[in-house]
Amino acid sequence: MKSGLGILPGQTHSIRRCLATILTILTLGLHTPVLASECDRHHVDLRWPSGSVRFTVEIADTNELRSQGLMFRETLPRYGGMLFLFRRAQPVSFWMKNTLIPLDMVFLDRRGRVVTVHENAVPHDRTAIFGGKKVLAVLEINGGLAGKLGLVPGAEMRHPAFAADIAHWACEVSTN
Repeated sequence: MKSGLGILPGQTHSIRRCLATILTILTLGLHTPVLASECDRHHVDLRWPSGSVRFTVEIADTNELRSQGLMFRETLPRYGGMLFLFRRAQPVSFWMKNTLIPLDMVFLDRRGRVVTVHENAVPHDRTAIFGGKKVLAVLEINGGLAGKLGLVPGAEMRHPAFAADIAHWACEVSTN
């Protein structure tokens, strides 16, 4: 006998399994989950209560590279970005002079905790975007992506730039 939905007895388990598979595929399509446990200079991992993501990043760790940033770029890979690293935690402001694409700016403290997320910075805008008083790193990603992912202050970043003895989410140290 069919139910009111046209489902035969015994089909419920198969339907549940199919729906779970579809939900998994849709979820994976929204962001890149953090699956790898390795840390390396050109990847950052972020986690927060409702998600996680991995970005491939370019590093800006000199005054020259930080000054250039993502200026004059016409595109950025969906899960690409630039990680700006400072020698010590300090007050940090950014602007969008000569930047052609909207960006989200994720400001982090010395322990890798997100302190500020500024979404959709406007291309060419010279208005200072203040990220905080004690910022060690800034991740720039495609504009609007932080909101789509649900990335919020309090999220934790894993990257070798954050000292393992104080990081909220430290890179694993190999004992080999």
